[in-house]
Amino acid sequence: MRDSDMPVKTNDGRDEIQNRSRKLPPVLRSILLIVDGDRSVRHLRDLIGSLHGPTDALEQLEAMGLIASSAAVAATMTAHAPTPGIAFAAAPPPLSAEDAAQRYQTLYTLMSETVREHLGLRGYFLQLKIERCGNSEELAELLPDLSAALAKVRKDNIAAEIEDRFAAGV
Repeated sequence: MRDSDMPVKTNDGRDEIQNRSRKLPPVLRSILLIVDGDRSVRHLRDLIGSLHGPTDALEQLEAMGLIASSAAVAATMTAHAPTPGIAFAAAPPPLSAEDAAQRYQTLYTLMSETVREHLGLRGYFLQLKIERCGNSEELAELLPDLSAALAKVRKDNIAAEIEDRFAAGV
């Protein structure tokens, strides 16, 4: 990974956060937790140094399939993005596994970015709930919680705008 890359957790990485199935060493788990798609490799390496983690921690996590370069994820999302201007049907057809995974990834990214951008540390527990979700339906169930948290923090219509954005993408 290049220093300017912004790594993100893969589905396996989020699964590891939730289930601890790989029994990662504590320092690697801590590093996996701070990979959020908002920090560059350079910034993460600085944080890894302060955690006394291995210098190749990001490479280890990438080799295990727990993180990926955001550029690779963005290329995948662009290739599968819905056509603008087409509304979702009231009862969408059953999704293929790939489409379901894409919907989950899109909603997960939107929710995580919203928590980080608008709630900061106040959204820590909500972010943990987001991390525990295994599919887009579980994420959608958290939308009222996210909306309520945003309404508490902001006096303007940001909560309604964010909820509308999510509703359009679900």
